[in-house]
Amino acid sequence: MNSNGLVTGMEGLSSLNIMNNFSNSASGSSYRNNEASNTKGLEAKPPRAPFCIGSLGKESQEAGVQDVTVKTTTFTGTQNGLRIKTWGRPSTGFARNILFQHAVMNNVQNPILIDQNYCPGEKNCPGQVSGVKVSDVTYQDIHGTSATELAVKFDCSKKYPCTGIKLQDVKLTYDNKPAEALCSHAGGVASGTVQPTSCL
Repeated sequence: MNSNGLVTGMEGLSSLNIMNNFSNSASGSSYRNNEASNTKGLEAKPPRAPFCIGSLGKESQEAGVQDVTVKTTTFTGTQNGLRIKTWGRPSTGFARNILFQHAVMNNVQNPILIDQNYCPGEKNCPGQVSGVKVSDVTYQDIHGTSATELAVKFDCSKKYPCTGIKLQDVKLTYDNKPAEALCSHAGGVASGTVQPTSCL
């Protein structure tokens, strides 16, 4: 069981659709490569914990993750919402063509997060640089409340910056006020109403 909850993103995963997923902080589930590879129409029913693509890039030679759609989801009281996580170490992996659509956040600590500096115990991560290439990730119609002031965080690899990140109609608040966003080595565009103000 992975503490991040619903996990897709073991090497080689492609063409995964997750629809109508309701999550809370009570439980989690893990979909690993030999179970979820090349799967379409996967439906996750309550209760589920947050959605995370990762961890990617633990091995230096690793296949990538692509063509993933996560649609019509609700997160309540979770640590993370829509997260992509990679190890801060060399790797041939990638995560691309990912769509997060129609998500509701209820008091979530990290509603939108790309974390490319994952390194438990700060061990075996030379230079703290991820080799995983993250590209073409779209967040569309994401609304709700953050449990922390920082609601959107793109902490990407300084060697292979995130590219093609899209924020479309995103509105996240903290304590009845606009939340904040932070970008590091991330490029992309914002369209429609985007709150917090885009840092891309």
